[in-house]
Amino acid sequence: MTSVAGIQGAVRQTRDREVVRAERREQFTLALLSLPALAVMAALLLVPMAWLLGLSFIGDDGSFTLSNYTRLFADGSLFKSMSLTVQLALAVTVVCAVLGYVLAYAITLMPGGLQTLCLALVALPFWTSALVRTYAWLVLLQRKGVVNQMLVGSGAVSEPLHLVHNLSGTLIGMVHIMLPFMVFPLYAGMRRIDGDLMRAALGLGAPVFYAFRRVYLPQSLPGLVAGGVLGFVLSLGFYITPAILRGGKG
Repeated sequence: MTSVAGIQGAVRQTRDREVVRAERREQFTLALLSLPALAVMAALLLVPMAWLLGLSFIGDDGSFTLSNYTRLFADGSLFKSMSLTVQLALAVTVVCAVLGYVLAYAITLMPGGLQTLCLALVALPFWTSALVRTYAWLVLLQRKGVVNQMLVGSGAVSEPLHLVHNLSGTLIGMVHIMLPFMVFPLYAGMRRIDGDLMRAALGLGAPVFYAFRRVYLPQSLPGLVAGGVLGFVLSLGFYITPAILRGGKG
């Protein structure tokens, strides 16, 4: 019996080692296959970024200097501009995360044909230039625009609101443009979540919010993080919409 057990243990160990070797070979093969894509990414993304980073340390006379960075923090107008940019990008990202999460979750609950239609409607703004969409918001949000006319006509406000040439209009326009960049990563991540997990949690007596927080939300975090990073980075470099809806101020 001892010899049989020893032989079976040796067979299992050999089998485990073969499985480990097979996994390592597969990982090595995948790494080799990804090298061309990594090379293209390095050539098109990392090299230009490294070049720009190197230029930031070169002065007018071609020598090494930190004056560009000291001027950034010493000059109040530059620091204010950077601070406003980061704050606005964060605000846009948070609003898009809330709206995009609800919208993406609602789309995943729809039938297949309706899902396709809703995703097409989400992608529809991509067919129009950001400049055209920004000027459309400028027309809609002005004092005599459609939005103010509806608010005044419904009695929600007594006089037209100032929705353009300020941060409010800028936030509205940027959220409209950035929202699809949040919805698509969230939708892609939510589609892979097994709906039976939430039903099982509810069936076992968990409250709805508790089941969502412990079961659904952790599985949707990768899509939320991906959409948040994408939206935040794009918002940092946005120029057209803030310049128009902010009215050239800030």
